[in-house]
Amino acid sequence: MIRPLGFVTAIVPDMNLENVMQMASRIGYQCLEVCCWPPGKASRRYAGITHINVLDYDAGQIKDLCARHEISISSLGYYPNALSPDSDESSTAVDHIRAVVAASAELGIGKMTTFIGRDWTKNVDDNWPRFLETWRPIIQEAEDLGVQIGIENCPMLFTADEWPGGKNLAHSPAIWRRMFEDIPNPNFGLNYDPSHMVFQQMDYLAPLREFADRIFHVHAKDVRVDTEKLNDVGTLAFPNLYHTPKLPGMGDVDWGKFFSTLTCTGYTGPVCVEVEDRAYEGSDETIELSLRQSHTFLRNYLPKNN
Repeated sequence: MIRPLGFVTAIVPDMNLENVMQMASRIGYQCLEVCCWPPGKASRRYAGITHINVLDYDAGQIKDLCARHEISISSLGYYPNALSPDSDESSTAVDHIRAVVAASAELGIGKMTTFIGRDWTKNVDDNWPRFLETWRPIIQEAEDLGVQIGIENCPMLFTADEWPGGKNLAHSPAIWRRMFEDIPNPNFGLNYDPSHMVFQQMDYLAPLREFADRIFHVHAKDVRVDTEKLNDVGTLAFPNLYHTPKLPGMGDVDWGKFFSTLTCTGYTGPVCVEVEDRAYEGSDETIELSLRQSHTFLRNYLPKNN
């Protein structure tokens, strides 16, 4: 069972798309999740990165790059807060999500990966009406264009400015279940990242089985939970006080069990490394080393046809 291995382009923000593809091909990756933020800077780490400007791009040129470097695009990624209490922020996010979906259709990719968003000052129930009002038309539009939308399961609750609820509603199986009951559209699913389950002290294997038909895309990121720090500050502390993102194989995810379970579900979609291990972010050289190391490790579980 062959699943294409790639990486999220957020880790190389200063490279253009062709250079990213050249590096991916040189290492041996097969695909990329390409970041598609609106041009400009962003305050959040790994945000504001534009490897394809979906408001001004040449579809033929992008398809030619993919063909020349033998690299496919697994998804177009854009992760804003579409439910922000700031109306300008939320409307900008919604408009650009729609633009990314449209570009994914035109480029023949068929996937867009993102966050649901959340008003972090309100509970889940109080966010729900706005979630439905915002996302029902987006999902319908995506279905009409033949695009699957995969929601990453990150709670976006790491620091004081995201307290108390986090900035992404879709962080737990209970919420996913409710989401898919209220918006049963088959083009609405998950971009599943096991690392977010680990630091929340949750089972990261069971959802692979329950939501098998809703997993459209997978992130390969690891995480190390420092139990001494967790015992000191407790689960009510900001997660950045007791957990650290790591490269695959260097944290607490059991990747053998993960891929064994994923294989049993019949998943054949892309798996993209998401590098957020700051030990490897000192230079372009160490970033490439992080991608090489991740590729070497994951090839144990994701063989490639030559």
